[in-house]
Amino acid sequence: MTTPTALGTDEARTRLHELTVIDVRTPGEFASGHLPGALSIPLDRIGDALPEIRGAADRGEVLVVCASGARSASACRTLAEHGVTAATLAGGTGAWADGGHDPHRPEGGPRASWAMERQVRFTAGSVVLLGLLLGLLVHPAFQLLSAGIAAGLVFSAVTNTCGMAVLLGKLPHNRPRPADLEAALAALRAR
Repeated sequence: MTTPTALGTDEARTRLHELTVIDVRTPGEFASGHLPGALSIPLDRIGDALPEIRGAADRGEVLVVCASGARSASACRTLAEHGVTAATLAGGTGAWADGGHDPHRPEGGPRASWAMERQVRFTAGSVVLLGLLLGLLVHPAFQLLSAGIAAGLVFSAVTNTCGMAVLLGKLPHNRPRPADLEAALAALRAR
């Protein structure tokens, strides 16, 4: 498996007008701020958008963006498996903002939500605390909840995947509205 090409934030900014930018974060994360002109196609919907992304890649370069670069690298590998070449933004939208580039926040768009990493930390911490409290107050076997989360976090780090993020991504506030996804696909077809 090859590592996708990574563009730095300054290079991406100077070439933004010639790139098709696809943001693979959740719709809530996208609403919290994204690269100007980016289209929201969540990572788990990349397969649905393959024909449109392939068409955009035939007409010009595609840049895939996420919060830190991990999800966009995964999306680039998926696209490469289907014959589509795409680059990723090194460091993601975090690096974009840290580099002094303002993220675009459309007025009247969907409500912003926490970044997926923050949602995972909150959920994991809550379940660990719940397991410890129930283990102390109800029955020691409830501490297995905390152990299960710890094992999941270790597995996540070793495999560079996150099952909890996949599950949280299915919650309604993290899902694109059909009209939003269709609008992004129409914009890809028009490029």
